[in-house]
This record gives sequence, C-alpha cells and structure tokens, in this order.
Amino acid sequence: MERTSPLLANKNFLYATEFFSGMSIMAVELGAARLLAPYFSSSQIVWTIIIGTIMIALALGNVWGGRRADLDANPAKLYRRLIFAALWIGAIPVLGKYLILALAGILIVAIDTNLLIWAAFLSCMAIFVAPLFLLGTVTPSLVKYSTDNLEHNGQIVGNLNAFNTIGSIIGTFLPTFVTIPAVGTAVTFLIFSGVLLLIGIIYFLSLGVKKFFCAVAVVIFILCGVLGNSNNFAFWEKNLLYEGESIYNYLQVKDTPDKIIFSTNVLFGVQSLKVKGGGLTGMYYDYALAAPLLTDGKKILILGMGMGTFAEQCRKYFPKSQIVGVEIDEKITSLAKKYFALPEEVEVVTYDGRAFLQADENFYDVILVDAFQDISPPFQMSSMEFFSLVKNHLKPGGVMVVNMNMRASGAGNINEYLIDTIGKNFSALKIVDASGVTNRILFAAEDDKILNELHARAENLSDEKLSRLMIHIADTWTTPALGENILTDDRAAVEILSMRALDNFIQQNLQRCKEIYRREGLDGVLNSF
Repeated sequence: MERTSPLLANKNFLYATEFFSGMSIMAVELGAARLLAPYFSSSQIVWTIIIGTIMIALALGNVWGGRRADLDANPAKLYRRLIFAALWIGAIPVLGKYLILALAGILIVAIDTNLLIWAAFLSCMAIFVAPLFLLGTVTPSLVKYSTDNLEHNGQIVGNLNAFNTIGSIIGTFLPTFVTIPAVGTAVTFLIFSGVLLLIGIIYFLSLGVKKFFCAVAVVIFILCGVLGNSNNFAFWEKNLLYEGESIYNYLQVKDTPDKIIFSTNVLFGVQSLKVKGGGLTGMYYDYALAAPLLTDGKKILILGMGMGTFAEQCRKYFPKSQIVGVEIDEKITSLAKKYFALPEEVEVVTYDGRAFLQADENFYDVILVDAFQDISPPFQMSSMEFFSLVKNHLKPGGVMVVNMNMRASGAGNINEYLIDTIGKNFSALKIVDASGVTNRILFAAEDDKILNELHARAENLSDEKLSRLMIHIADTWTTPALGENILTDDRAAVEILSMRALDNFIQQNLQRCKEIYRREGLDGVLNSF
C-alpha cells in the first residue's frame, strides 16, 4: 500500500522530503551554534564540536537507516521518524538552555580542566544527536523507496542528492540572513521543525492512517511553539533592556543601578558599559586613556567599536579628539545609539577592522585594537601582517593600544603570542593589568621616549581621579620580554591559545565556584559573576 500511494507515484514527494530534510539539517546546525554561543562562545573550537557531533550523528543515521530500509521497505517508518525528529527540534527552544546550564553545573563540580570544551561537547551530544541521527536515515531510506530497478537508479540517486544539496544551500543562507536576524534562534528552530512535521503529517493523511498520532504531534508542536517562542537565553536575568540577535551575534543590554552593560555571545562577559552620571568605568577602557594622553589624541581610530565606551571616555577627557570607530555588526551600532547615547559626532563605519585599514588612507594619533570573536581576537587581526598595517596608519609619535582580554600565565598562552608578534613591528612596548578585571592592556610605539612621558603628563591632568590612574599605570606597567612566538596570516591558532588562557582562568576560579555551587546551587554561581 505504501509504495502505491499517490504521493509516491512520481517520486516528487520523495524529492521534496529530501529537499526539506537537507534544508533542516543545515538550519539546525546554524541554530546549534547560536544556541551554544551565549554560554560557550561561537569560536572555531565550538564550531568544530558542533560540526563534528552532527556529522557523527548523520553518519550513524545513514548506516542504521539503510539497514532498516533493507529490512522493511515501508515509507511510513521513515515519515514517523521524521515527525519524531521534528518534535525534538521543536522542543529545543523549550528545554535546550536548561539542559545546557544543568550540564555546565554538573561539570563545574566534576572536572577541573577543559570545562567549556566538555560542556559544549556534552550539550551538543545531548541536544542535537538524536534529531540529526533520525534525519540521517532519510537519504538511504529514500534511495530504497525510489529505486524500482537498476536501469535508472543512478539518475534517481543523483536527483536525491541534488535536492538534498540544494535544500542544504537554502538551509545555510535562510537562517543566517533571514530567520535568525528577523525572528531569532528559537523561532528558527520552530520554523524548520514545523516544515518537517508538515511533511510527515501530509504523508499519513494522504493514506488516511495514524490520524490520532498526527493530532498528538500537532498538539506537542503547538505547546513547543507557545513555550519556546522566546530568545531569552539568559533567563535568570531580571533587568534586561534588550536581548536579541543579529547576523553576527547574540546581543544583551543589561540595566544595573549604576551602569548599563552590553554583552555578546558569552555567559559572563562585558563588552561595553556606560556609567550612569559619567566618570571612569573601572574597566580597561580607563587604562587605554593613557594612549590619547601620550599623543594629545587628536585623531583616534577604534577597531572594535562596540557600544562606544572608549569613544565616550575620549570625548569626555579629550574633547578635541576626532574619533572614528569600526564595528562589523551594524545592529550593535544601532543599539549603541539607543541605549548608550552614542553621539552623532562619532563616526562609525560598518566594516571588518582589517579590511577598513586596507582601504583607509588616513593616519591616526591613537589606534585601539579591541576586536574579539567572543573569547579570542579574530585571527586576521592578530597576525604580524595586521600589526604592520596598524603601524603604517599611525602618525609619527602615535600609539597603538591593544586589549588582550584575559590575563594568562604559563608558556604558550595567547598573550605571549600577541606580545611577541607586536614586538616584531614596534620597538617600544609596555604592558599593564587592569585592576579588578581580567584585562591586560598593551601599549606600543616606535620609541620608548613616547611611552616614558606618561608620568609627567599624568601629573598635569586637572581631573584628579584620572591623574591618579595614569600615574598608577606609569608606576606599574612593565616592559615585556620578547620571544619568537609569532602569529601570521598563515598560522594564527588564536582560538586554541585563547581557550588555554580561559581554561587557566577557570581553574584559578573553579574552587570558589565549586564552593558557591555546594552552598547555593547554580543560581548562586550565576549571581556571583
């Protein structure tokens, strides 16, 4: 009965099944990256875990699906699996974030090293292996149902693969450029879940069977849609002004009694902040003000503008400065104007930082390099070639300042590589740790004389707090020793190096987190940051 169904008579429905299956696989893969990013970052390491886990699930599904099709060539078995996969995908927005945090909480107690790698891997296994395994059974099953003889089997298999590939292409572009920016990750999962569910239901309704099963599936899907129709990843936060997504990032703006905080893609991270009432931020932006102080900062370029915290500080303390910011994510710039009151006088260019430098013909007194892809700098903005490009855009006597994000100890860490790489382009380097945060700030110039003027210039400042901070920097910064750990465009493993630094940082703080977890549970750990 199944093989004589009207839907299968000319194989178009089977091709449509292959098409939407391929589309959904890629959409789920992209959705997986967005689901994990707020908790584990969207680094190349996390992408590797996602791709590897999904490929394993698909491969196992291919093998099992082919065997099952040979044992029982009944298309109803496939379309039932398709409905189960659809419902699992639909449930991801409802349960996924809770499962991620539960696994992370268990791992905080259970392991001491590679916490984020293990947490990302186990989360991906728990959430995505089952539905992708089921979707992996589609192609071998359809090959079995589509081929009646060997005369045209090559053409049929080719057509199936073509439909799968075309669906995968659309499933790659559609979430990235349409659904995720427009309606978010949660609704994106629900959209493609609904497509798969509809295919399965159409098949069974065409045969007039399993009506109750289809009705139950629809009810479950509706419940998932109602309960999971939210982009609230940080569900424990109470004072969010904004939570949403752009083409590039998960974005969060949080309101606190004394400041507004902006974060992207990371569970416990601050990318920008605005102090209510003005003044110093207590963050690394304050330390970076040493650069315009050393150069009179008339023309400043910020690579990695974010919400414009450094630009605001420069305008406050160096009002004559002309500021140009480069930010690749246009949504961040629009949020900066809405929530951080970014002035219209600050020019913001929506572009990649390195690509901007390659096209820009201007020269600057100060260039701040503060671009990050979550926990690591972009590899193209970490290499010897990039820092040579920065140097060529500095005026004589200009200063480059680099936020190196995390303090790292031990040989072979990201900061060591960045320092050695920058040292190949600049003859004068100073490094200082920002108090109360993890950031390490590096200043680079052509001559030591430029940097050695900081103490004298700091004493002449009229703002007492800024003066004290600049004197503190001048008294505590050091000249780093240089080695041969050079990053190049061809070889810049910044994600691995940054993960090592993060792992080192986590180990240093893990015992404290474990103690809080034992006393107060996961909520206590979350609230302690």
